[in-house]
Amino acid sequence: MGKNIGQILEQVYRLYQRYGIKSVTMDDVAKHLCISKKTLYEHFSDKEALVEKVMGMEMDRWFSHLEEIPDKNLNAIEELFEVYKVLKGMFRDYNHSVDYDLRKYYPELSVKLRDIRRKVIYKSVYRNLMQGKKEGLYRKDLNAGIISKLHLLRIENVVAGDLFTIEELTSFKVFHETFVYHLQGIMSPKGRFFFEENFRKFREQLDHQSS
Repeated sequence: MGKNIGQILEQVYRLYQRYGIKSVTMDDVAKHLCISKKTLYEHFSDKEALVEKVMGMEMDRWFSHLEEIPDKNLNAIEELFEVYKVLKGMFRDYNHSVDYDLRKYYPELSVKLRDIRRKVIYKSVYRNLMQGKKEGLYRKDLNAGIISKLHLLRIENVVAGDLFTIEELTSFKVFHETFVYHLQGIMSPKGRFFFEENFRKFREQLDHQSS
């Protein structure tokens, strides 16, 4: 085909981001890739198979960033900041029309991907909460299971809702309020001291990421 599968999926993802899933046909994909439709079908049995691979690739990309965070030797609050940087990138790439098409035309696939996403994010939040408790940065009496679900629900509602624009979701103001809102409910006095002492550094890193 002249391109590996990863390159193909990346180009198709860009098409979906620009035009939505429904309006991009297999003919459109073949023409964009400069290949025959027959060749395309040798790699993807139908459009749904292609959509699943494309959306799965994008999820794996972001999840790999989350999975790298525990290897950075950070405390729980520093880790949480790294998680928010990943989420900020996810918000920036989020496309309501792609999500709408996925839910409307591929409902089973949408649910499957949603469940995978929930499992990965829940696991990440839960692990962070348990680490913070162990380090004394989070409240010892917090219920990690309940808070993980509440936090996951908040993330899903913010992204899927229409109260915030993408610009607002990726702005420092919304990040700051979301970040502090979560932390203020879980930090111990020790954690609050660390956060206040280091928040300026966190903000500078976020500003650098945005530039």
